[in-house]
Amino acid sequence: MTALSRRAVLGGGLVIGLVLPMGMGRALAQGAPAPVDPNAFIRIAADDSVTVLCKHIEFGQGPWTGLPTIVAEELDADWSQMRAAAAPADVRLYANGLLGVQGTGGSSAIANSYDQLRRAGAMARAMLVAAAAQAWGVPASEITVSKGVIAHPASGRKSGFGAFADAAAKLPAPADVTLKDPAKFTLIGRDQKGFKVDSRAKTDGTAKFSIDQTAPNMLTVVVAHPPRFGAKVASFDASKALAVRGVVAVKQIGSGVAVFAKSTYPAIKGRAALAIKWDESAAETRGSDAMFAAYAERSKTPGTTAAKTGDVDAALATPGAQVVEAVYEFPYLAHAPMEPLGGFIEWDGTSARARFGSQIQTGDQGAIAGVLGVAPDKVAIDTVLAGGSFGRRAQPSCHLAAELAECAKAIGPGTPIRLTWTREDDIHGGHYRPLFVHRIKGAIKDGRIVAWSNSVVGQSFMIGSPFEAMVVRNGIDSTMIEGGSNPPYAFPAFRCDVTADKSPVSTLWWRSVGHTHTGYVVETFVDRLLVAAGKDPVAGRLEMMAAQPRAAGVLKAVAKLADWNGKAPPKGRAHGVAVVESFNSFVAQVAEVSVGTDGEPRVHKIWCAVDCGVAVNPDIIRAQIEGGVGYAVGHALYAEVPLVAGRATVSNFNDYRSLRGMEMPAVEVLIVASTEKPTGIGEPGVPPCAPAIANALAKLGRDRPTRLPMVRTA
Repeated sequence: MTALSRRAVLGGGLVIGLVLPMGMGRALAQGAPAPVDPNAFIRIAADDSVTVLCKHIEFGQGPWTGLPTIVAEELDADWSQMRAAAAPADVRLYANGLLGVQGTGGSSAIANSYDQLRRAGAMARAMLVAAAAQAWGVPASEITVSKGVIAHPASGRKSGFGAFADAAAKLPAPADVTLKDPAKFTLIGRDQKGFKVDSRAKTDGTAKFSIDQTAPNMLTVVVAHPPRFGAKVASFDASKALAVRGVVAVKQIGSGVAVFAKSTYPAIKGRAALAIKWDESAAETRGSDAMFAAYAERSKTPGTTAAKTGDVDAALATPGAQVVEAVYEFPYLAHAPMEPLGGFIEWDGTSARARFGSQIQTGDQGAIAGVLGVAPDKVAIDTVLAGGSFGRRAQPSCHLAAELAECAKAIGPGTPIRLTWTREDDIHGGHYRPLFVHRIKGAIKDGRIVAWSNSVVGQSFMIGSPFEAMVVRNGIDSTMIEGGSNPPYAFPAFRCDVTADKSPVSTLWWRSVGHTHTGYVVETFVDRLLVAAGKDPVAGRLEMMAAQPRAAGVLKAVAKLADWNGKAPPKGRAHGVAVVESFNSFVAQVAEVSVGTDGEPRVHKIWCAVDCGVAVNPDIIRAQIEGGVGYAVGHALYAEVPLVAGRATVSNFNDYRSLRGMEMPAVEVLIVASTEKPTGIGEPGVPPCAPAIANALAKLGRDRPTRLPMVRTA
């Protein structure tokens, strides 16, 4: 990819700016119709290159390829022309129509941009054609555009885009455009060699991430955070830290004690030399086991009803019905992206510029402005590439941005700083997938599931956050029970209720959010009930999915792909199945599993069928599913953050266990053809994986685990 500065991207050539009026993002998030002109920016330069300013951060999930693909398709550009650059932080221009703010999350990058960028690409094409028609003195209807070449076949004239970029920029944008017939797509839905825009820079080392940001006279900062969640600094002695060569200053900030140094090593060494007394009067002092026990006890009393059909209590008491019960426990989970948190900021006393992997730019911009006491438009955020997220960088509390600004304020204007979190900081620092307990009951009568009751207890990170209004209704945080309150099966009597607990332990959305635990509960428990009813797990599911044709479609597809009713798996292995809808995408998986001599599960292969609407970039979809499987298998088998007396007892990959390369199963992905608009894919590959493994274990005579991870060290 050609290196482009922000100034170069925004200056010169054809720039199409389609403005989303202030407040429109919020209206879209509340279900209002999309405006006729979506928000998008396209730059066509004199060298024929086409740069798409991407409002969505690129941290490996592929929007810097997907968004240019959409534009290039309607523009009829050649893929070699396409470039991508990060859009600046400006919610007026770059609001995510599904979130109401500028930000990336909920697997929404392609979903909220598809129509917008198709129209923007078509508009740019029309303006280039009009400019060429004027220059050549021919009707616009006689001009063709193909693979980046504007041509007038009758006269034999041809040109690249760049020759008409300036003239096109002076023309009025068309009020309406005709979008291409999907049957004529040449880029969308096609695999092409070397397709990803950002691969070269990431491969040759020229890509710059948060951790790579530098500036003359920059100081590196690390912060000592309290070892227990909810604790605060009572007092500290910095004398030994200041004696470390390279340490410049030590300052108390809201989140702890910041050590400023000339480079990373002395900053970390200086932090280790601090003597800090913590005020733990409001801290969490319970351990995970005590919290599980408390949640399990609370789950005995139903919470607030999230969804209900029929009379569950009467159905559970049906004479002759077989009642099955289970209690599921899900631990705290860290995100553990390969690049821990960090960021760079320059503050001159009146304005600031930050560079980091910002996932929710609107929130981060506001947080920095609030700490520094300036208006948000005095804060510029340059969003850089990030080494993974899985939800970690999408922060309702904007704690990284706030801490970055507090450090800048503490050291004073004129000193550029880079804030660094070590991996230990990140894993100890909370913002975990919340700890949850499900108490579930089901009843079987005459070979049918006649009752289903699920009581969910856990923490909400949305209640009390700036994003509460988006997902909280009648006191219920929908992210706590999504997938659990609306399973893909029709039960005569159904109830799901939820209780939100409070704890100083900070929590956050984690890859696939509520579906990480609800998908496991629903898919392992329905499997258990079907087996008890004498039903085949696939056929039994399909009997209850008449109202869910797309979910049924991927289930049928994966059953065929894995030869579910055909050849038996190799001796000592078994197949398990699961299907989950998340972020409006449907994913079904079959897992082939054995049990090793050490008693641990071995996952040999995952077959997957996915329906995510129009497949903009099939190869990226497959990659996201493959990555989701690896992430899911590792966490389902091994990962947890146990608390002992309020302290995290794991710190890095040596004890926060991830899947090793040799343990990665083979993955076969079938993308189900669809004409529906694109939906999410970054997260939906995760939820079906763990229950499919558990259901396979049951066929091997093992219990379906009700406490994760499946392999526990304590």
